[in-house]
Amino acid sequence: MTAQDRSTALRRTAEMAALFMIGDGLLGLAQPRRHVDLWRSRSAAVDALVRPFAGKPGRRRLYGAVQLAAGLALAARLRPPR
Repeated sequence: MTAQDRSTALRRTAEMAALFMIGDGLLGLAQPRRHVDLWRSRSAAVDALVRPFAGKPGRRRLYGAVQLAAGLALAARLRPPR
């Protein structure tokens, strides 16, 4: 794999992370209760991620706004290889 291929792969991975953050942030803003309830789990590791937002839609909305802003900022920094 060439340096340019690695660079492209890294940019694509960052783009996927940005897409996830933007989408998850929007869902958290628009439907915080439904989104948190969907991700509640008997798996302790998964549930630990959403437990702080259970019953706190305002907190989930705030986190969604932060995710959305961070995802957009990340995506804005990505440039195609030259």
